[in-house]
Amino acid sequence: MKYLEFTFTMSPAGETVRDVLAAVLAEVGFDSFVNTAALDVPRLERADNPEQPEFEPEAADGCFRAYIRRDSYDEAALAAALADFPIPGVEISFEKAEAEDRNWNEEWEKNYFQPLVVDGRCVIASTFHTDVPEAEYHITIDPRMSFGTGHHATTSQMISELLQADLCGKQVLDMGCGTSILAILARLRGASFCLAVDNDEWCVRNSIENIALNHTDCIEVVLGDAAALGGRGPFDVVIANINRNILLADMGRYVSCMARGAMLLMSGFYTSDVPVIRTEAERLGLRFGQVRDMDGWACVRFVKD
Repeated sequence: MKYLEFTFTMSPAGETVRDVLAAVLAEVGFDSFVNTAALDVPRLERADNPEQPEFEPEAADGCFRAYIRRDSYDEAALAAALADFPIPGVEISFEKAEAEDRNWNEEWEKNYFQPLVVDGRCVIASTFHTDVPEAEYHITIDPRMSFGTGHHATTSQMISELLQADLCGKQVLDMGCGTSILAILARLRGASFCLAVDNDEWCVRNSIENIALNHTDCIEVVLGDAAALGGRGPFDVVIANINRNILLADMGRYVSCMARGAMLLMSGFYTSDVPVIRTEAERLGLRFGQVRDMDGWACVRFVKD
């Protein structure tokens, strides 16, 4: 799969501007981002399953790189998105080039991705780690490209929810699975079957690798989006860590394949987006459970009565 690499320069720069730009670019097909920071430490994240570990210093040059599949790039769509940038007074320019192949595992190993412990119960590490804390659940993740490792607030909140949920014997759907870290945890916690779905073939390949690394079975990985759910289910638990617009567009498909009493966990959006997410969920007949907040990112739980 060939990618185009865009180097965006923002003025004025800042974390808020960068995050909003990433969201805008995601809506026109960009799916991976690398922040260029003052100490040359990359910030790796995914747009549809947002992994944004807070570890690097603020970018001194106001730049970051974004990647899009060459066959998905629409020059007019990008121009229109930048022209309608929602923060006034921000100037954005970019340079475009063919993306070089990179070993993202080596990038993570050299620059960050330390073992992560969530709620004292689940540790996430990679095969290159040697000093890994003990925990009730141990998940091994070798990320490819810029896929998630659990460090971002959205994923860690979803992990916390799964650690509290009764998953024994449950059928689980993981939408926008990324590394399949959540599906793997669900199986470790007793789920009888997990369907992991992502629209990026890199995610599918990496998910299969990570599932094998963790010696987990009964996880089916599918390349596609919500349209792939036809005839599937019913599911007892649906996990969707994507972004606001996709969740709003696809929530109806999630609900249609949920069993009565099923739980829907959603994250990947800001706390300020909770009202619109809740309105759509309740319109579809779901009952609001609770909302979590971490660093301005939300995780919400709904139940299908």
